[in-house]
Amino acid sequence: MVIESSTGRVVPKSAATTSALVALEHIDPGAPGTGRVLSSSNAQTGEHGPPRGSEYAVLMRRVRQAGLLDRRLRYYLWKSAVTAMAFVAGWAAFFFVGDSWWQLGVAAFLAVVFAQFAFLGHDAGHRQIFGSRRANYLFGVIAGNLGIGLSIGWWVSNHNRHHAHPNTEGADPDVMGVLAHSGDRARAGKGFRRLIFRYQAWLFFPMLFLEAGSLHYASVRAVLRWAIPNRIWEGVLLAAHAAGYLAAVFLVLSPGKAVAFIIVQQGLFGFYMGCTFAPNHKGMEVLAEGESTDFLRRQVLTSRNVRGGWLVDAALGGLNYQIEHHLFPSMPRANLRRAQPMVEQFCLELEVPYCQTSLFDSYRQALSHLHTVGKLARPLPPAVAASRAD
Repeated sequence: MVIESSTGRVVPKSAATTSALVALEHIDPGAPGTGRVLSSSNAQTGEHGPPRGSEYAVLMRRVRQAGLLDRRLRYYLWKSAVTAMAFVAGWAAFFFVGDSWWQLGVAAFLAVVFAQFAFLGHDAGHRQIFGSRRANYLFGVIAGNLGIGLSIGWWVSNHNRHHAHPNTEGADPDVMGVLAHSGDRARAGKGFRRLIFRYQAWLFFPMLFLEAGSLHYASVRAVLRWAIPNRIWEGVLLAAHAAGYLAAVFLVLSPGKAVAFIIVQQGLFGFYMGCTFAPNHKGMEVLAEGESTDFLRRQVLTSRNVRGGWLVDAALGGLNYQIEHHLFPSMPRANLRRAQPMVEQFCLELEVPYCQTSLFDSYRQALSHLHTVGKLARPLPPAVAASRAD
């Protein structure tokens, strides 16, 4: 059994060496501002001797006893209220400004607000807000389908597969898209896809401006073709969003300004969303399909945290605590910061590498990984290709 590292090198895996495999070569533990890999020579799996159940069960007990899985309804009430007020204020400014190129500033503001709605939809999809599945779903379709035009039913189905198999080729939809995250996939690329793989590090940020369009397309396709629950209800809300959005834009603005507004607003919305996703897993280990790594290591070793204060927490919607979020998907966003030192300490006890870095260094690591993998998609020199053919 093997795991392919971000450098394209294949290394053997055994149960005894799981925690050692993932000391990523692009992380320098001693350099300031880079990701940290924690280790300890005195690893313990429990507080006092061998634990009952799995290592993850021990961590779960600690987190539950600390009350970190308890609902934070008051937090989500004010968070939702502030976001809704910003949404209303943005559209009020849109109608007030009228047919003017100043609307591009309003478009940029609404792009940020749409992303904040997406974060709330994400939390509802993970049942972080309410105890009831139905209440979370209703919140999700209002924030997602009606508010920003993204299907919550499609997203939950797609995102649950990612959480179950993070960075696992053939199982995680997030690593099977337009980019290559492993050497095998880069080498298998053909035609236009191979060209994208080759220059993916350079194309990554420009392609993010197309992310919103991709999300809207996937939502509509899922409602039309997938057997998602309440597909008619979801389709009606998606149509209501599209009709309201387009009617407002084309009634207030001239055709040229309307098209410019949509391009800027949706482009920046997609760019923002892509920038929040990029630090989470890109550049971390890519697991082979069928990899039998235990749940705790599978989630920790494929995820990266981003350091920062309240501004980073707000800007990234809590996704900067990616390790904690993957270990406890239903944990309310407000509790992730409190859980972080507890999880970090537990990984230290187990000698499981725990990666945490700055925002800009997370982008550097992600782009470095994409560049390294992309080089494997380059055509072989004629002499090498001829020798292999022989």
